[in-house]
Amino acid sequence: MTLARFPARHVHNAAAVRTDPYDAAARRVVSLERFADAWGEIRSWPGYRPTPLVALPGLAGALGLGAIRYKDESRRFGLKSFKALGGAYAVLRVLQRYLAEHGAAGVSAADLIAGGHRDLCRKMTVACATDGNHGRSVAWGAEMFGCRCTIYLHSHVSRTREREIAKYGAEIVRVAGNYDDSVRQCAADAVAQDWVLIADTSAGGQDVSVPATVMQGYTIMAQEILDGLGDTRATHVFVQGGVGGLAGAVAGHLWETLGEQRPRIVVVEPTRADCIYRSIEAGEPTPVPGDFDTFMACLAAGEVSQAAWPLLSAAVDDVITLPDEAAAEAMRLLAGGVAEDPALVAGESGAAATAGLVAAGLDPELGRALGLDGSAAVVVIGSEGATDEASYAEVVGEPAEAVEARAA
Repeated sequence: MTLARFPARHVHNAAAVRTDPYDAAARRVVSLERFADAWGEIRSWPGYRPTPLVALPGLAGALGLGAIRYKDESRRFGLKSFKALGGAYAVLRVLQRYLAEHGAAGVSAADLIAGGHRDLCRKMTVACATDGNHGRSVAWGAEMFGCRCTIYLHSHVSRTREREIAKYGAEIVRVAGNYDDSVRQCAADAVAQDWVLIADTSAGGQDVSVPATVMQGYTIMAQEILDGLGDTRATHVFVQGGVGGLAGAVAGHLWETLGEQRPRIVVVEPTRADCIYRSIEAGEPTPVPGDFDTFMACLAAGEVSQAAWPLLSAAVDDVITLPDEAAAEAMRLLAGGVAEDPALVAGESGAAATAGLVAAGLDPELGRALGLDGSAAVVVIGSEGATDEASYAEVVGEPAEAVEARAA
C-alpha cells in the first residue's frame, strides 16, 4: 500500500517543561490520587476491560520507525470511543455528591448499577453539548446510574450520531450553529432548568471541576498504555486535539508517572479547527475565528478547555495540523493494513493521530524536528471506531463489520 502525503503545519512548544516536577496547577486537574479514585470505580463497571495496544510493524517499517503501537479505543464499553471513560465517570461523581447531600452518602457505582436510590436519582438531570461521543458517554452513564439526561447537538452533528445517543434514553435538543454555540446554549439552559452540566470543556470564568473529572476518567486509558508497554519505553505519543481534554489527561498522567522520562507528546488536530496549535503558538488560549467545521467531527472545537490548558501548555511538546483528507486516507490505510498489519476500524477523529504520524514520517524535515527515526517507539491513539457507521462505510468503501471480520 502506497502511503499518501499531506501537508502538515507544525509548532513546537518552547514552554514545555521536562525536568520540572509535576506542578500544583496540573495536579488540580489530574493526579495519581484522582486516577486511583477513577480506577477503583470504572473497573467495577460491567464490560470493563483494557482496550488493545496493537503492534503495527508494517506501518513502522514503511515510515522507517522502530515500532508503532495503536491504542484501539473502538472496543471501549461498546460505545466505540475513549469518551466512555470520561462523561459517564463525571455523571457518577456528580450523582454521588447529589445523593450525599440528600442523606445517602457512600453510594458506589455498583449500588447505582444495581438500581439503588432510583427514585432520588431520577430527580437529577444531567446535560451536555457534544459533537457525538461525549454526549453518548453522558447518556449511557445517566441510563446506567439512573438519572435523567438532556443532550444538545449543533447543526453539523449527523442523524446517525443523534440516534446513537437517543437510544440511551436522552432527550435531544438541536441548536443552530457550531459546537461552541451548542456549548453556550446548553450552559445557559442548565442554569435556567437547574440541571447539572457535564461539560468536557470550559470557558473563561466557568468552574472547571466537571471537565477535570471527565479528564480524570481519561487517565485510565493512559495507565492502560503504560501497563500494555510493560518494560518497553515509548519515545512518542501521538494524540488527538479537540478541546484538549484527552491530550491533557494523557500528558499529565505520563508527566506525573514518568517525570522527565515521559515520551514526547505530539497533538494532532484539523487545520480548520486548530485551537491548540494557535494557543501553543501564542502562549495563551487563543480561539479559532470563523467557521471550524471539519470532517474530523469530534475535533471540531474552536476554543481550548481551560481545565486542560495548564497541562497542554506545560507537557505537550508539539502540535501538528492536517487537512481533512489526511484523516480520510488514514481511515482507509488502517482498514486495509500495511503489509501484515491487522485491519483496524477508526472513525474520522479516531484516525487523526495516525494521519499525523504518517504525515510527519513522510516529511523528512518534520520527521527530524520530531525525532522520528529508526529508534522511535511510537504510541498512536485510535480514539474512536466507526461511531458514524454510514460515514465510515462511505469513506472506507465497506462497512466496519467487514473490516472487523478480516481482523478476527
